Amino acid sequence: MANKWIELFTGSIEQKKQYKQARARIEGLPAPYAAAATALMRYFTYAGGITDGATLVTMVGDFADLWERAAADGTPVRAIVGDDPVDFAETFVQAYAGTQWIDRERTRLLGAIADAERLERP
Repeated sequence: MANKWIELFTGSIEQKKQYKQARARIEGLPAPYAAAATALMRYFTYAGGITDGATLVTMVGDFADLWERAAADGTPVRAIVGDDPVDFAETFVQAYAGTQWIDRERTRLLGAIADAERLERP
């Protein structure tokens, strides 16, 4: 019962566990892979803007899978991220097109401009 009240305010406890497990998998990678994956995760946090917990958990889990496979195969970091790590990061996040924080602000902006336009009319 208490968990339902807590989840009402904080989100799914199970999703938080899954997220932490995926982060631990990333942190447990060999040094070059862990460093690159951690840097990309930081970028996802700022640029991704994903607010849907299920989408975020899926993305982070898939991301951990990618880096674990690369480490197991000995794939060079640059072969994974390519020449433009920013493009890699943004393309990766776009593949998980869940709800983003900016969606609400876009809607708010469009509404404000429409309201302003109505005020212009005599």
